[in-house]
Amino acid sequence: MFLPTNKKEMQERGWDQPDFVFVFGEAYVDHPSFGHAIISRVLEDAGYRVAMLPLPDYNNVESFKRCGMPRLGFLVSAGNMDSMVNHFSVGKKRRTTDVYAPGGKVGMRPDRATIMYCNRIRQAFKDAPIIIGGVEASLRRFAHYDYISDKVHHSILEDSGADLLIYGMGERAIVQVAKLLDRGVPLKNIRGIRGTCNFIEEPKPDSVHMDDYEQVKSDRKAFAASYMRYYREQDATYGKPVVQMQHRKYVVQNPPQKPLSTKELDKIYELPYMRTYHPMYEKLGGVPAIKEVEFSITSSRGCFGGCSFCALNFHQGRVIQVRSHDSILREANILKDQPNFKGYIHDVGGPTANFRKPSCAKQLKSGVCQHKQCLSPKVCGNLEVDHSDYLALLRKLRALPGIKKVFVRSGLRFDYLLEDKDYKVFLRELCKHHISGQLKVAPEHVNQRVLEAMGKAPPEVFKRFKDSYEEINRSVNKDQYLVPYFISSHPGSDLSAAIELALAMKKMHIHPKQVQDFYPTPGTISTCMYYTGLDPRTMKPIYVPKGEEKRMQRALLQYREKRNHALVRKALKKAKREDRIGFAPNCLVPPEGKGQPQGQNNNKRKKPDRRKRRR
Repeated sequence: MFLPTNKKEMQERGWDQPDFVFVFGEAYVDHPSFGHAIISRVLEDAGYRVAMLPLPDYNNVESFKRCGMPRLGFLVSAGNMDSMVNHFSVGKKRRTTDVYAPGGKVGMRPDRATIMYCNRIRQAFKDAPIIIGGVEASLRRFAHYDYISDKVHHSILEDSGADLLIYGMGERAIVQVAKLLDRGVPLKNIRGIRGTCNFIEEPKPDSVHMDDYEQVKSDRKAFAASYMRYYREQDATYGKPVVQMQHRKYVVQNPPQKPLSTKELDKIYELPYMRTYHPMYEKLGGVPAIKEVEFSITSSRGCFGGCSFCALNFHQGRVIQVRSHDSILREANILKDQPNFKGYIHDVGGPTANFRKPSCAKQLKSGVCQHKQCLSPKVCGNLEVDHSDYLALLRKLRALPGIKKVFVRSGLRFDYLLEDKDYKVFLRELCKHHISGQLKVAPEHVNQRVLEAMGKAPPEVFKRFKDSYEEINRSVNKDQYLVPYFISSHPGSDLSAAIELALAMKKMHIHPKQVQDFYPTPGTISTCMYYTGLDPRTMKPIYVPKGEEKRMQRALLQYREKRNHALVRKALKKAKREDRIGFAPNCLVPPEGKGQPQGQNNNKRKKPDRRKRRR
C-alpha cells in the first residue's frame, strides 16, 4: 500500500495522527530511486507513521494542513533535484518540463522549495519541529554560491528556519533522530548526531572553522580557502565537526555517518515499495521520471572518481557501499512480476557502475585520502581494481528465467577499467551482452589542462579505451558505438582549449544534438572555481569563461549547426584561429554567407528507397 496522503487515508488505517508529515517538491513515487520513498519506508520499518504531502500548493497555507499536525515533526525536501537546477537551464532560462511532476508540468513546486515549504509550515503550525534534507538542503548546508542569483547565500538552515538538517544519505540519521523525538527530547536539543547540521552557541575545541558568512560573501579567496577546509572533512573515519558563523550563531556540520554495511543496504532496498507513482497521478499523465528507473536496479552507492564538477563527495561519499548478489537477484525477480516488464533490466549500477569495492584497503581503516584522489591526476599506486564481482553479478542476472537482457547504462569509469589486468574479459562480456547499440562514457574534454581541473583522466586514456572498445566489438561481430560526453566552458577552458575540443570531435565524427554546458551547481569544486577564479586545491588562479565566451564555447561543440556559425566565427577570430574558417576538411565553419566545409553538408541526404524488394 502507498502511505497516506490525507486525513481520510489516515483514518482508513486507523490513525488519529501521523508521527511525521513528509513535505516534498515532487510527485509521490514509491520507488527506491526516490529519496522520499526510501526515507518514508525506513521510518515505517522502524515503527513510525509517516503521512506524505507531495507538491503542496505553496501559495496556500491550508494545503500544508492536509495531514494535520504530526506528533514528532515535519520532514521537508525539495526532491531528487535542487529546485533551482530543476527550474533553470545553464542559460538561466525557465525549463519547459519537470519530469518529477505529474504529466511533466512545470510550476508545481516553488523556487528554493525547501525554504518556501518551511516558511509555509511555520505559518500553518507555528511551533512545529522541522527537519530538512535531500540534495538541495545537503549541498547548501553552509554559505554557498548560487548560480541563478549570482550571489553567496546563507546556510539553508538559516534561511529556512528549520531546526535540523540531515545531509547525505539520511536513513540511519533519521531513525536516530526519530527515536530521540519519541523519547520526548525536543528537536532543538538534539545535537551531535552524525550526518546532521544544527545551530550551536559554542563550537567544540577540535572543530574546523570556516570563515564566517560575511567574510566569504565579500572575499573570494576566503570563500575558496574555507570551502577546501570543509571539503576535506567529508569522511566518517577522521572527519571533525565543521563550523561557520551565520550572523550571531554557528552552523555546525557533525561528522558524516559511517558507510552502510551490505546488510543494511540490502534491507533498505528490499522494503515494500510499490515501485510506481501514486494512482492519483494517472489521469494527469503519470510521472515521467519513473520511466528511466522503473526497471533499473541500484547495486552500489558512493564514488571515489573525484570529478570536480560532481557533488557526490558531499552526498554519498567516496567509500563504495554495495548490495549483495542475493538481494539484487531478489529485486530482479520482483521486477519480473511488474505489469509492464518486458524482460529487460535497463540498468544495474550506481553513481559508477563498475565500482563494486572500496578503492583500497586503507580506506576501511583510515578513511579516504584527505589531500589526493584515487584516479587523478594519475592513478594511485594503492588502487585495487577488480571487475570479477560485478561480472559475476551480471552473469547471474542474465541467467534468470524471464530475463531477456540486462543493460548497463550507469556511468563506467574507463580509466579504472583499463587498470584491471583482465579488463578485456569484462569489456568483451559488456560488449556482447550488456550494451544496447551504444555505450555512454564521459571523457569530458581533450585538453590536459582542463582535464586536470576536472579531475579526469588524460586524453590518451580515452583513446586507448576507444581503440579497445572498437577492437572488441569487431571481434564479437557487434556494430556498437561509443557516445562520449563532453563539457563546454568548464573552469580552466579558454577559447584555445574549446577549439581543440571541437577539432577533436570533428576528427572523431562526434556530432552531439545536445551539449553539456558547465552548470555551477551548489557544493562542487568546479563551482568554487567558477565563483572565485581560484582552484581551491592549490589556491592558484584559474581561467573561468563567462558571459558571451561561455556561449561561444558551447557553440564550438555544435559547430555544424547553422544557428551557431556566427558565434563560432567570432570565437575563432577572437582566438586568432581564422585558419579554421573556410571549406577545407580541417575547417569548422564556412566564411560568412557561404556554404559548408567539406564533409559537413549532411543536411540534404538522399532518401533511402523504402520500397520492398521483390523476391
